[in-house]
Amino acid sequence: MSTSPAGPPAPADGLLSAARRNLRELAHALSHASHPSTPLLAHAPKRWQRLLPYVVVLALASTFIPVTITNLTEEYGVPGALAGALGVAQAAPLLMLAHRPLQAWWIILPADILGAVVLLARPAEPHHVWPWTPPVIVAYLFLLLALGLRETRRTVIAVWAVTGAAGAVLHLVAPDRSSGSALLLTILGAVVLVIGGAVRERGVAQRRLAEQETISEAERAQRTLLEERTRIARELHDVVAHHMSVITVQADSAPYRISGLPKAAEEEFTAIAAAARESLGEMRRLLSVLRSEGAEGDRAPQPGLDRLQQLVEATVRAGLPVELSLARELGEVPPAVDLSAYRIVQEALANVVRHAPGARTRILVAAAQGHLIVLVVNGPAAAPGSPLETSGTGHGLVGMRERVRLTGGTLDTGPLPDGGFRVAARIPLPPAAEPSAHLPPEAP
Repeated sequence: MSTSPAGPPAPADGLLSAARRNLRELAHALSHASHPSTPLLAHAPKRWQRLLPYVVVLALASTFIPVTITNLTEEYGVPGALAGALGVAQAAPLLMLAHRPLQAWWIILPADILGAVVLLARPAEPHHVWPWTPPVIVAYLFLLLALGLRETRRTVIAVWAVTGAAGAVLHLVAPDRSSGSALLLTILGAVVLVIGGAVRERGVAQRRLAEQETISEAERAQRTLLEERTRIARELHDVVAHHMSVITVQADSAPYRISGLPKAAEEEFTAIAAAARESLGEMRRLLSVLRSEGAEGDRAPQPGLDRLQQLVEATVRAGLPVELSLARELGEVPPAVDLSAYRIVQEALANVVRHAPGARTRILVAAAQGHLIVLVVNGPAAAPGSPLETSGTGHGLVGMRERVRLTGGTLDTGPLPDGGFRVAARIPLPPAAEPSAHLPPEAP
């Protein structure tokens, strides 16, 4: 006996399956809060803004409990004890709006339905509002606003739909008692949900924008640090490459310049020259990695402490009173230290020009206790007014710290009590570079 293949599912089965799926989604939306442990306005920047929802819900509950009880007893003639129980059940959950509005809805909706059923047993009057009383409508609007500010769109639509369906069922149960308050709540609730959702989306967008700005600023700072490291690496390459080239030339020419060298010494000089050439090649390959695509290294001679006087004179011509105290006997300062010291003074003076125009500035450069001391101290701005630049992010100080760190030194920066600023760097010197001089008197 042959069996015919099963035909396509009946349309009714598909509708039932879709209905069951929608009911499951509805139940999930109504039973799972999107932020179960986050209070309303928890991300507000100020403390009073974060406390405001609690103050509002306390005021709402303390207002609606007596108003609801009074309305039930005086307007509808509900006995006092029953009116008190209904009033508390309908209004007390408003205290949960700041933290758990969805759970508050689960309490308020059954209480409101029970209240509507209780009112059916009371004598009808022409002025009675049913199934939802005026206090219930107003309290519900606050509840929907809290849900719109906090929950997802699917959840608030589910709450609105279930509440509207409950009102429609009550209307069908007693159409002669219905005053249209269920339809009114449905319409007003939709308006409130739209407003609350718009405010919520705007707040989410603002938080995301603030987070993105924070990330962007961190990325800018990191990029600045990397660019400064690259620039320092290029400058150090020029310094070290010069010495490596000298070593290569001296090692290659030693057998020709010095007569009578043993064979072993000639081989040693040859090995030294080869190692120097290999090291120089490695440095150039490293620089090619550090240099951005299309960037050209600085071919000009790098400045040092011997050009500090020119830097100070240019700064004075720009309107900044600067005094320079440069020790006469600094000894043989390594080129990397020489360059770093100049750049530190240069950046410190640039910061004074930007942030404290006209401030008296003193520069001290000396050698003491095996270190090169670089001190730049400025007073407050000469005249009260806006600095030339107020949007600085501290990237100049980042470059100073990186230079000092790469040379094994320390940097101390910070404001002074009189409103000025202090930059102090200590960079170690090789033993042969330290003269037998003492540090000049401390600058102010």
